[in-house]
Amino acid sequence: MSAPRRILIYGVHGAGKSTLAELLAEHLGLPWYPVDDLLWKPGWVEVPVAQQRSRIEKICQRDRWILDGAYHGWRDVPLARADLVVGLDYPRWCSFWRLLRRTMRRLVTGEEICNGNRESLGSVLSGDSILVWHVGGFGRVRRRMRAWQADPSAPPVLLMRSPADLDDWLIDLPRR
Repeated sequence: MSAPRRILIYGVHGAGKSTLAELLAEHLGLPWYPVDDLLWKPGWVEVPVAQQRSRIEKICQRDRWILDGAYHGWRDVPLARADLVVGLDYPRWCSFWRLLRRTMRRLVTGEEICNGNRESLGSVLSGDSILVWHVGGFGRVRRRMRAWQADPSAPPVLLMRSPADLDDWLIDLPRR
């Protein structure tokens, strides 16, 4: 397989999409566009969906990119242009554990997520918590990735069923 130039990384919250995007950007010499930076203003104010879509369209018109997610109002845009979709289809316990560990670290360190936004105890304990999003969205995200993989009109989809599967794939991936 030749090195892909337009990559969509997809998976449930906490699966490791951004971590993989950063690694692939370095490995392949591709520009990475962190989706959270494009979707959220300071104070966790969501960018209007039409503006999100416009931003994503501009990125996806380019010849080279990595996106670490795809959401409701514009998911079709990167899918139409991607050379490859890497789906992080890990077991629920694995991705939830990763999310919980990351969330706790961010609470303790005050690490910035995007555009000055940070996790807070209030946000983690709210009904709109990223932990709740994981639980509610896990099945939908999994079904979507698997449907893409089965669709002959979709770009190639590699489903990574475990972190070890991902490590094995990365070893064989051509470098820049």
